[in-house]
Amino acid sequence: MDQSISSLHMRKLCPNLEREDALDTVLEVPLPEEMFPNRKGGSSSSSTDQDNHYAWLKSQAFNKATDTPPPMLSGRTAELQLLLSVIGSPLIPMPVPFDTAFSNRSVCESSIQASTAKYILQQYIAATGGQAALTSVQSMYVVGKVRMSSSEFHMGNDNSSAAAAVPPSITRNGKSEIGGFVLWQKNPELWFFELIMAGCKMSAGCNGKLAWRQSCSEKSHASRGPPRPLRRSLQGLDPRSTANLFVDAVCIGEKIINDEECFILKLEVSPNVLKSRSASSFDIIRHTVWGYFSQRTGLLMQLEDSHLLRMKSGCSRISASTQISCKSINNDSSIFWETFMESIIDDYRYIDGINIAHNGRTVVTLFRYGEGSINHKRRLEECWTIEEADFNLHGLAMDSFLPPSDLKVDCD
Repeated sequence: MDQSISSLHMRKLCPNLEREDALDTVLEVPLPEEMFPNRKGGSSSSSTDQDNHYAWLKSQAFNKATDTPPPMLSGRTAELQLLLSVIGSPLIPMPVPFDTAFSNRSVCESSIQASTAKYILQQYIAATGGQAALTSVQSMYVVGKVRMSSSEFHMGNDNSSAAAAVPPSITRNGKSEIGGFVLWQKNPELWFFELIMAGCKMSAGCNGKLAWRQSCSEKSHASRGPPRPLRRSLQGLDPRSTANLFVDAVCIGEKIINDEECFILKLEVSPNVLKSRSASSFDIIRHTVWGYFSQRTGLLMQLEDSHLLRMKSGCSRISASTQISCKSINNDSSIFWETFMESIIDDYRYIDGINIAHNGRTVVTLFRYGEGSINHKRRLEECWTIEEADFNLHGLAMDSFLPPSDLKVDCD
């Protein structure tokens, strides 16, 4: 990699042991050696102005009418960036309203499904510490470890052209990669996240007005749409935001998760938010979130979301010999990507009166299909463990959440 091992570090909060009333100290902590790959076999990173998640999707969007596929991200770097962006640092699909779950909202005019969901959320609030404890939290700090892996492509057909379309570096089974992360958060919409894995460092954040992402192989850029929380925060770490997220959800039934009978809350992202997150090259058609809450404990046991995206075709990707106009291929040649993410949440423990999850497992399945495309799917997996967490930090200023100076705002 073009970034030296000595420069790879994460910021960690250390208390002042000599004076209890003094501010805590932020230290630059080096990462364990097992997080780094063998540098002799490493490949150099490439630079791009686009989000590598969508860049990876675009690189897979060629069809049988195309003479040559668009350029791929290079080998191991492409795999690492896919893991870091898709499963390492995804955002919640919509803005989370601030503390609406704790207001005295009438349920008289709500449907049975909506009023049942509000009752389930009240049980969840009580199970995670109660309203007084949750609303007293103004900031949070979390350190954890992750282990990620990805499967090979599973093709929808076995013809030779399909096999030739996917480079060998992508089709082979990847080994598990070990990494670590640190998350800083301050209510209502401020957060900063760093993740290091296999020598690659990625950071993301939100200053209340926009969310952004940056890594060693891409320039910093802003996420499309309104500012949204990091999905990792709602995987059992931030009960306050979780309750606010599902405040307008409906209860659609029950399901057994890990031998626990759970209520299912469903939330559909509004068309306006989907439109704000779309771009000229892709449309987000739908995004749905499900939360599974234990009937026995009231805690969130599983979080799921499903995301359907359409990659639009362009004239630059059709050869001159086909003589196909842009208007005629807008619908027929579109490629659809469906992303399904499932997180099992476990090991709840109290820290300062707040009941948060300390480990879990997330599985992401990517499906690609479309008229004339080479259909395939693949599977990404992450296991995480929380090693350290604390609330209401001293001295956590706005400067901790400033975006990079080279931030690119208008990015597809």
